[in-house]
Amino acid sequence: MRSSSSVSLAGGRGPGSVRLSSPPACPLTAPVDAALEYLMVKKDFQAALDTCEKGLESLGTFAEQEDSSFKYAELKAALTIVGIQALAELNQWRGVLSWVLQQYGETEKIPAKIIQMCILLYVKVGERAVMKHAVCDWLHCSGNMSQSGFSSVAELYFLHILVPMGHTAEALEMLETDVGRVAFTDEQRQAARSLVDIQNEKNATSSTNPETVAVTTTTSASKQDKLTQRLTSIMRLLYRGLSVASVRIRSISLRRVFLALILLYLLLVRIDPALPSAFPWLLRLHGLLQQTWNTMFGPYYKANSRS
Repeated sequence: MRSSSSVSLAGGRGPGSVRLSSPPACPLTAPVDAALEYLMVKKDFQAALDTCEKGLESLGTFAEQEDSSFKYAELKAALTIVGIQALAELNQWRGVLSWVLQQYGETEKIPAKIIQMCILLYVKVGERAVMKHAVCDWLHCSGNMSQSGFSSVAELYFLHILVPMGHTAEALEMLETDVGRVAFTDEQRQAARSLVDIQNEKNATSSTNPETVAVTTTTSASKQDKLTQRLTSIMRLLYRGLSVASVRIRSISLRRVFLALILLYLLLVRIDPALPSAFPWLLRLHGLLQQTWNTMFGPYYKANSRS
């Protein structure tokens, strides 16, 4: 019986003429290898996507000729996965689901691992709603319940789509259907119910807190507005007063102005004129004020009287 084709004869029958040769590469896996090289090594994502699309087109004839549908499904899934990664790198993630549907025709026919990739991709970009109906249809297809990744798809759908989107009632309903009973054990379903209860409490808290925060914010904003208006009016009065004073007393030092203000404060605020002991202080303050007045405004009035 002859040996396999991995051993080839060349030249003669002597021992030196026999050599081992590597098995030829399968032409069907060549697009996958080329696409991976473009994606991982050359970082040419558009070339990787084009290679995947050409490889998927060539698989159409292979499906008709080859009896092994398993190998065809694996090659198709591999090219689709590389294509999804290329689309994500090209920032064309919005078209991932439609592109996958072009390859498989119907949502129910998409393999579980590709559905998982799509869920994680759209969750990462914050577009959970895009996958909600597609995954729901996929889970309720009886033919997909026998797939090895059915439980993982149901878990991702529950944790990353239904609960974060606030569809807690639908999440609880899912646990009681055939999907929940097939995908989860009794302990897992109980843990899922507890998770939904926690999420409902968070939703109730978040729905009440914004009102309180809004009222507090409005009250503080109104107080701040009133305070701002008062400060603005005071600053305008000070500005006007300083403008007039700057015209009249340009040559007067700031120290003398400050002294006059202190004297006025003591006279009008701190000293009660009704007290007997306040009379000597009033006389003394009157003399100081008169001296300060003459010093500050005396030259101004003299200049005006001469003019």
